Amino acid sequence: MRRVVAAIVCLVGTACAAQSAPPATTIGSTGPVPAPTVSAGDADAATAAFEDLIDEIEAGTFDTADITVATADADARHAWLLSDLLRFVTDELVIDTTVAEFDRLTGSDLTAREVSFRTAWNEMTNRLIAWDTPAPPDYQRLKGRLFTLIEPRWAPFFDDPDATVDWRWLSWGGVFIDDRPLGTVDPCPSPGCIPALDDPELVPAADGGWYDDDAIVFGVTEGDEAVAFPKNIMEVHEMVNITIGGRRFGIPYCTLCGSAQAYLTDDTAGEPLVLRTTGLLSRSNKVMFDLTTMSLFDTFTGEAVSGPLLDEGVVLDQRTVTVTTWGEWKTAHPDTRIVAEDGGIGRDYPDDPLGGRDDDGPIFPIGDVDARLPVQAPVIGVIVGERALAFERAALDTADGTDGAVVAELDGVRVIRSAGGYTAETDDGPIAAHEAFWFAWSQFHPETGLWTG
Repeated sequence: MRRVVAAIVCLVGTACAAQSAPPATTIGSTGPVPAPTVSAGDADAATAAFEDLIDEIEAGTFDTADITVATADADARHAWLLSDLLRFVTDELVIDTTVAEFDRLTGSDLTAREVSFRTAWNEMTNRLIAWDTPAPPDYQRLKGRLFTLIEPRWAPFFDDPDATVDWRWLSWGGVFIDDRPLGTVDPCPSPGCIPALDDPELVPAADGGWYDDDAIVFGVTEGDEAVAFPKNIMEVHEMVNITIGGRRFGIPYCTLCGSAQAYLTDDTAGEPLVLRTTGLLSRSNKVMFDLTTMSLFDTFTGEAVSGPLLDEGVVLDQRTVTVTTWGEWKTAHPDTRIVAEDGGIGRDYPDDPLGGRDDDGPIFPIGDVDARLPVQAPVIGVIVGERALAFERAALDTADGTDGAVVAELDGVRVIRSAGGYTAETDDGPIAAHEAFWFAWSQFHPETGLWTG
């Protein structure tokens, strides 16, 4: 075995910035491979060995042989630590050794399949999620040690012993934390982040001719005010903090999940929250946080999962986000405003910032998916009490009905065609709805009901 001083590419700083997401892998690729039985290994010895391994990585004295040493007393649970290690490496010998040890611990077959280094991590993690493999002892701390070698500013998230994060699902999205102050227009410092857009300039519909009528917007209304957020701008920023109708909102857009959501951020104690992107993912869903308290949130559910806001039991209230075209939105809402062409910060935005990145399916691990719909089929999702419901967008689009008509009903929820998109209501009035890819909605709401027309 040879010594690999910088085997973990991202521990050397700017090398991380160039590392892109892995290519798409086949979802449900666990195939006939059975879930491993967790044997009664020497967990204390394995934990200590992985601790030594991380020490050596930090010191730059890491040898590939140390992977085998670390797994000598390990069991299938410790495959999660191999998966975490593999996310950050590009050295082929480290990858080969890690994959071989993964196969040994889990009875898997990745070595025989000659999985490339860019798909090995994806495949390993997909299998572990699909098997629901338990985490190893002391996993939060060990994973935190490894991840904070790459981004020290993640430390508050890992340091909270009360955090309700499922650490197994947490992975790195290839970018770093956005902890710039509210209102900054400065770009992200090296090695980069996904920069939130705070209080962007809004212009009347009459001045929105720069955006094509058939281009996608995310529409939000509050009180008498309507605002359209162009998809191409949201693909660059993935987070907006803004006031609409006198209320303060945080609007995350998870490009990987096809999900834009509108959260009220002014209904908690103290000042309104400032939402930012961590650079971390949970089963391909972006993980956001509040800049003021450094509390993590489950972006998909709006639930605080670490920090002071977890202690307060904060769950953010949602409003409907309508996915439609600019032409249809401004016809339905002639008084709407739209984000200015330059976002109010003098920036140029390409028409298609992602360039078809997600066209071939999810590019990060998600495990197995609910087979009732294709992985990336858009659905309109709602929560009523403890019940989650999803409505297939393609079926809604073919249903009879003009604007304002009820086009679907399930379990007391009515979906209404509105401004080229959809809203939802019950007998008690309107309820929040947002669009997402099926894999994302179903994995965060596994017991969801489904309407397919």
